[in-house]
Amino acid sequence: MDSNVRQTVLVVDDSALNRQMLTDLLRSDYAVISARNGEQGLELARQHQPDLILLDVVMPGLDGHEVLRLLKADGRTAVIGVIFITGLDSAAEEERGLRAGASDYVVKPFHAAVVRARVALHLQLARQRRLLEQLARIDGLTEIPNRRHFDGMLAQETARASRGGVGLALVLLDVDCFKQYNDHYGHAKGDRALQSIARVLQAGLRRPADLAARYGGEEFVLLMPDTDLDGAAGRAERLREAVEQLGLPHAWSDAAPCVTVSMGIAHAARSEDLSGAALLLQADRRLYVAKRTGRNRVVAEG
Repeated sequence: MDSNVRQTVLVVDDSALNRQMLTDLLRSDYAVISARNGEQGLELARQHQPDLILLDVVMPGLDGHEVLRLLKADGRTAVIGVIFITGLDSAAEEERGLRAGASDYVVKPFHAAVVRARVALHLQLARQRRLLEQLARIDGLTEIPNRRHFDGMLAQETARASRGGVGLALVLLDVDCFKQYNDHYGHAKGDRALQSIARVLQAGLRRPADLAARYGGEEFVLLMPDTDLDGAAGRAERLREAVEQLGLPHAWSDAAPCVTVSMGIAHAARSEDLSGAALLLQADRRLYVAKRTGRNRVVAEG
């Protein structure tokens, strides 16, 4: 998460005066949006995905507890921290709010310094949580997405492609003779080779929807939504050439005098063919053909 991006706070309160006071209090440090009732608050939370919500408890229509329940039940908003802002000053009310999933509890009339301090604390926790989530999706060696992130994106893209009836291409690639490379050049150089290949793959996929990920060991995977088979094959061939042009010496390879990759491409154009497991199996079979027939090549059929 970019530390220079202003975090967003959503204020949900039926009192225009309270909304204005909280906005004035926080807007010098954060981006603040506001909602006049629970229904509007839910809509804005889903639309903007704020980092923190300041939520009044007593409101007409949906009260704060019902809004909190609906926020926690929605995968888009379940992890957003919620601070209750309320005039209900009792231990029982505070316990009820915290048990329901509120992150904190501020009693009206609130003190500006207390609100600022608690908002700052919970936004710092939100920043740390998002950073950990980001790190959990990144491969530590190559600094590109890892298999966990790829698996999630594959499920998402196959579902989207099935609904939209568009094609989806998947490329599985393997570094040729990588065991021999590690054995003769050492694992440190092997790691650097993988890092170089990852940079080539990521730079070569320029569309925002495309994904290059480390699949495991010396295997990488590319996901190309809205791509036909010819388009995927052309882009895969350019990436294969780009890896070869790195010119990383590999005297023990039986494919070329430098580090190369073999690629197998899977593609589904019809919604009934769009299964993530089937695409991976098809790509793996074609990768096997690429390696069996000489390596350092792209196989899109067979």
